Amino acid sequence: MTPTAQTTASARRVVFPFTAIVGQEEMKLALLLNVIDPKIGGVMIMGDRGTGKSTTIRALADLLPEIPVVANDPFNSDPSDPDLMSDEVRQKSGAGAEIPIEFKKVQMVDLPLGATEDRVCGTIDIEKALSEGVKAFEPGLLAKANRGILYVDEVNLLDDHLVDVLLDSAASGWNTVEREGISIRHPARFVLVGSGNPEEGELRPQLLDRFGMHAEIHTVKEPALRVQIVEQRSEFDQNPPTFLEKYNSEQTALQEKIVNAQKLLPEVKLDYDLRVKISEVCSELDVDGLRGDIVTNRAAKALTAYEGRTEVTVDDIRRVITLCLRHRLRKDPLESIDSGYKVEKVFARIFGVEILEDESSQKNGTGQIKTGVR
Repeated sequence: MTPTAQTTASARRVVFPFTAIVGQEEMKLALLLNVIDPKIGGVMIMGDRGTGKSTTIRALADLLPEIPVVANDPFNSDPSDPDLMSDEVRQKSGAGAEIPIEFKKVQMVDLPLGATEDRVCGTIDIEKALSEGVKAFEPGLLAKANRGILYVDEVNLLDDHLVDVLLDSAASGWNTVEREGISIRHPARFVLVGSGNPEEGELRPQLLDRFGMHAEIHTVKEPALRVQIVEQRSEFDQNPPTFLEKYNSEQTALQEKIVNAQKLLPEVKLDYDLRVKISEVCSELDVDGLRGDIVTNRAAKALTAYEGRTEVTVDDIRRVITLCLRHRLRKDPLESIDSGYKVEKVFARIFGVEILEDESSQKNGTGQIKTGVR
């Protein structure tokens, strides 16, 4: 690490380390896969209050390595990828002008519940545009979040119109602001992470479907684990530098693993027969549209890359398919079966693997699947 980077690191706010977080494996896996392949489409995390949702997301952003950006650019433009450049930077690059580069930590942008559309998307100064003939644009939160993470806590309480705007930008990778005949657009590629408590209201199904993955988290019940979590938090609060030092090697190893997975991802192959079976599962579960098929394919490949392999296995698909499909099933108010368990059951039958279930797993959707062909 360079002296400048060290100074920056010491000046930054201290964040609880990602590798020190106990439990909540489903949420951690979904977040890591989205960082490896942002095209998965983000994560919706639903669960009880006080289960570490915000802590985990901040920890992930802090864990990620610094990225090269165009210096003094409000959109964090990528100096080498035209798809992630603002129009101004692309023009300079096309003209052969020298582009100054700096390294920045991946941004994590918190979207406040009371944010207006102007605050989120940015505003155009019409007066300046008309009087000076320049496109005077004041960037919003979407500009700041480009190539980073946009976190919306209590997304189920956010105005539906704003959720639509966020999801459209996340899907297209661009944010367009139009006013009085003036149009400005900029790249807005980010990992969209929403969190909420089901007790405070559900998201509309058509909005829920737009999130790539859906993680459900619950309060840890085991007393020993609860004690471990409380002790870790106390230790961190009392002496953050010492606590961070303890997890430094694990953090570095995980950071390298993520970077290697991003590089390996284009080489990962998913066999045609497995792709057909994924689509069979989606079809049998009556999943609307093809997002479920696409996201499951992407997530399985990202998991394979994360584990340093290039061939997707049945077990890789098993580990991600519930996360990718549980929120896409049609809700039947009379049905008591958990949607996650329903996905696992159909997966097990179509892929020819055994599902080990007991009464408790049927209630909470944590049925274990033993991957071994019948």
